[in-house]
Amino acid sequence: MTTPPFQPPARPGVRASDLDRDAAAERLADALADGALTAAEHRARLERALAATTRDELDALTADLPASGSAAARAAERAASARRVADRLRWRKEIGYWVGGAVIMNVLWVAGSLSSGRLEDYWPAWPLGVWAAILLSYVFWPARNGKER
Repeated sequence: MTTPPFQPPARPGVRASDLDRDAAAERLADALADGALTAAEHRARLERALAATTRDELDALTADLPASGSAAARAAERAASARRVADRLRWRKEIGYWVGGAVIMNVLWVAGSLSSGRLEDYWPAWPLGVWAAILLSYVFWPARNGKER
């Protein structure tokens, strides 16, 4: 008599979180908006999705649905929004560096003027002007290939 090969015990599916159920509900809503589901099918699947306890149950509800154009558009908008936020933060940092450099250079200029007892030539105008011109060039002539400079 031969013994059957070892098979690990069946493991129940991973429990679904509220975020998993929300993602499945959003996917079902996209399918309804795209015309892949009727209102009755959407309602039935949504009820099952909200009652699901495992990810496997949620996957089964959305496995036969085609890729959603609505979801792709939403993802593209999120990516564009994230790029805009990152650009604003990068510009704030650049302006902060310029202001910090201006403060340091002006302190050095004032200290030099005070130590000589007379008003020195305002030399910080040259480095600050060049630095500002470079920053303005990025505004008027951004990188065309989408990469950072």
